[in-house]
Amino acid sequence: MNVRENFETITREIVETCKQVGRNPEEVKLIAVTKYVTDTRVEEAIEAGIADFAENRPQNYVERKGKYSDKTWHLIGSLQTRKVRDVINEVDYFHALDRDSLAKEIEKRAEKEIKCFVQVNVSGEESKHGLTSEEAIDFIKSLEQYSKIKVVGLMTMAPFVEDEEILRNCFRKLRELRDEVKGLNLPYAPCEFLSMGMSNDYKIAIEEGATHIRVGTALVGCELK
Repeated sequence: MNVRENFETITREIVETCKQVGRNPEEVKLIAVTKYVTDTRVEEAIEAGIADFAENRPQNYVERKGKYSDKTWHLIGSLQTRKVRDVINEVDYFHALDRDSLAKEIEKRAEKEIKCFVQVNVSGEESKHGLTSEEAIDFIKSLEQYSKIKVVGLMTMAPFVEDEEILRNCFRKLRELRDEVKGLNLPYAPCEFLSMGMSNDYKIAIEEGATHIRVGTALVGCELK
C-alpha cells in the first residue's frame, strides 16, 4: 500500500467528482484519519503532501499533534466531558460537538476560540452519537452564550451500507440543515462547512456538498499500532 499513490488517486477522484457536479475541487478538504496507523505511515502521508490529519481519541490526538505540530489536526471522535481539559487547547478543529454539557466544559477550559462542527445523527442509528436533525437548530442557537465556541459547520456519519440512495439522502439532509443554520446569519455560527464522507462514500458526499471528507483506510490504510 502506497500512501502517495492513494493520495493521488483520491485527489483525482475529488477533481473528477467536483467537475461532474459543477463544484470547485478546492472547496473539498481531504483529511487523513490516522487512528489505526503508525507514525511511519503518518510521515509517509506528510511526505506525499497531505496537510490535514485526524484522530478520534484525546490522548492519541495530543501525542500526534505534538509530533507533527506544523500540520492541521482535527479531533473527530466523541469527547467525554472529563477529557476536555486534556486536549481542547491543542485542537485546530473539533468535529463532534453534540451536547450542552460538553459546550459548557469547552467554554470553561478553552484559552482560545474553538472551531467546532456540530455532530448530527441524521440516520437516526442508535449506535451513533449526535443530535437529531430536529434538535440541532435549537442547540446551535443556545451556543450564543459561549464566547469560545465557533460553529464552522455540521458533521455526520452515514450508515455503513452500499445503498447509494440511503447514503445520498443522509448527506443531502445534512446539507439542507446546514443551509438552514447558515440562513440564520448567526455571528458565532457561520456554519459554512460540511464534514461528511469516509473511505466508502466520500464521492457521494462530495456530490451532495461535503467540504471536509474524513478518509482513513482508502488513504493511509488500517495497519494497527
